[in-house]
Amino acid sequence: MGTLAHDNSEETTRLLALAQAGDREALSSLFSRHRQRLRRMIQLRLDRRLQARIDASDVIQEAYVEVVTRMNEYFQKPSYPLFLWLRLIVGERILKLHRHHLGTQMRDAGLEVSLYRGALPEASSAALAAQLLGKHTSPTQAVVRAERMIRLQEALNTLDFMDREVLSLRHFEELSLAETALSLGIEESAAAKRYIRALKRLKTTLKSMPGGLDDV
Repeated sequence: MGTLAHDNSEETTRLLALAQAGDREALSSLFSRHRQRLRRMIQLRLDRRLQARIDASDVIQEAYVEVVTRMNEYFQKPSYPLFLWLRLIVGERILKLHRHHLGTQMRDAGLEVSLYRGALPEASSAALAAQLLGKHTSPTQAVVRAERMIRLQEALNTLDFMDREVLSLRHFEELSLAETALSLGIEESAAAKRYIRALKRLKTTLKSMPGGLDDV
């Protein structure tokens, strides 16, 4: 199965062998195993201006259709664990949606800055702030929420861009340390140090905010 077969789980490796032999149910099962993780990625990286009109399930379904047509690419050269390859496919779908719906307005001005200028769609400080506030603030508290959003974005914007992306991958997308390091092309030890540093700084900032927000 290639140089990184050992980074796939035993069950994934078994299903990949079946899928390579033409078993469509095995391919569907492979994709389904990662559906929730891919959904988390979409919720974080799909531009917030599009989230009200584009359902994450539709993005996942479109990505699956593309996976079916491109699966031989992975069989021929499995340079990533399967999940990271699927994540790349989903990321490409998000980028296409951004270009189609937003065009030259793909980036917001002001406080919302990109977290990492890589090949995948950029998560923004606004997206991370929304993820944090979604667990703590009632939607009816609009004024309080808006104030906290600004403060959180300001705090996130002070972090090094790579630290913010490590925080995004580890804490919000829930990637493993190994997956995070592979995604960013850095050593696991470097990813671990960046994650601890970013989380510590974010916790310190949240504790100082009115209302707490210290249980990240």
